[in-house]
Amino acid sequence: MGIDPFLHPLMRALLLALLLAGGGAQAAERPDCSRPLSLALHDHGLLYSRQTGEGIDKDFADELIRRSGCRITVTVLPRARIWQLIESGGLDFSLSGISNEQRERFAAFAWYFSNKYYLLVRRDAGVQRVGDFIRNPQLRLGAIRSFRYGPGANRLVDALDSDMRVSYASGLAPLYATLLANQTQGMIIEPFDYPALESAAIRGQTHILEFDDPPVPHGLIMSKRAIAPQEQARWRALVDEMRADGTVERIFDKYFKPELSQALTRF
Repeated sequence: MGIDPFLHPLMRALLLALLLAGGGAQAAERPDCSRPLSLALHDHGLLYSRQTGEGIDKDFADELIRRSGCRITVTVLPRARIWQLIESGGLDFSLSGISNEQRERFAAFAWYFSNKYYLLVRRDAGVQRVGDFIRNPQLRLGAIRSFRYGPGANRLVDALDSDMRVSYASGLAPLYATLLANQTQGMIIEPFDYPALESAAIRGQTHILEFDDPPVPHGLIMSKRAIAPQEQARWRALVDEMRADGTVERIFDKYFKPELSQALTRF
């Protein structure tokens, strides 16, 4: 945009100052890229597959890097290790994280999708309601170490864990294996786990129960020790922009039918 040379000098100076101030405000919204940053993915169904190197969170990370212009090193780590590093400040970012009171002390979030959790249970376990699982002391639950869920699922895990009835693993594959071997009789799943449920062995031996919980927001995880509050706001604005212009929904469209993609990203 040019400035009319025939404007009164005072008006011309004022307009120039406003243009410069506007440009400065725009630049101030951009994340600080003065140092290399780090982001960790975790191997979990459609969010990211170490085997294929693809997934929703990989696509999200690529777009975040492109828009920010920052140099971000992306690695793949177990979820428990990711939370440890976020807390210590040894890792700047991770993805698809949910909050709770403990995590709020060391992590900030920028939400980009929301989903519900379900209980996948063996048909021969005789479980028709979530409460049936708790009441039968012979039943064991498989869970990923350091994962948290919605309130109902958390109550189930915590109740069973206090009775030493939870078998922990670092990922989904060993949980499916122990479920099929009847070493555990249930596990908590979410939409990103659906492809595995298409296998004949799992589909034939299990059924799904729904927790009475609302969808839980998931987002970009930012280490409060590593990322200053002002920078957290800039990254949050970048994520909000990706949601507002439809980018997040288009990423989900690659992996889900449109109606499920919309349900996950429009909240």
